[in-house]
Amino acid sequence: MFGINGAEFVVLLVVAVVVIGPERLPRYAEQLGSFVRSARGYLRDAKARVDAEIGDEISDVDWSKLDPRQYDPRRIVREALLDDEPDRERAAPTPASRTAPSSVPPGGRAPFDDEAT
Repeated sequence: MFGINGAEFVVLLVVAVVVIGPERLPRYAEQLGSFVRSARGYLRDAKARVDAEIGDEISDVDWSKLDPRQYDPRRIVREALLDDEPDRERAAPTPASRTAPSSVPPGGRAPFDDEAT
C-alpha cells in the first residue's frame, strides 16, 4: 500500500500518536475512514459512468497490442534489417550503382553555398 512496508507503517502510527495525541486519535481515525469510504464511492461511481459512456465498444479493444512494453527497439531494428528485400545482395552491382548519385543536372553547375565551411 503506497510503497510502505510494515516497519514504516508502525513508525507512522507512533508518530501519529505522539503528534495527534491519544485522546484525539480515534476521532481523526474515524474521519480518515469516512474519507476513504467516500473516495472509494466516488471512484466506483466514476468507473460506472465511464463504463456507461464507452459502452461495449471498449471490450472489443485488444489491450495487449497497445502495451508499450512490447516495443523493443532492438527487435524492431533487427526485424527491419533482416527484412527480405528483393535479392539485393545477389545481384551484380552495375557501374552506375557503384558511384554516388549526382544532384547536378547534366551540363549544369554544381550548387554553391558561400556560408558552408
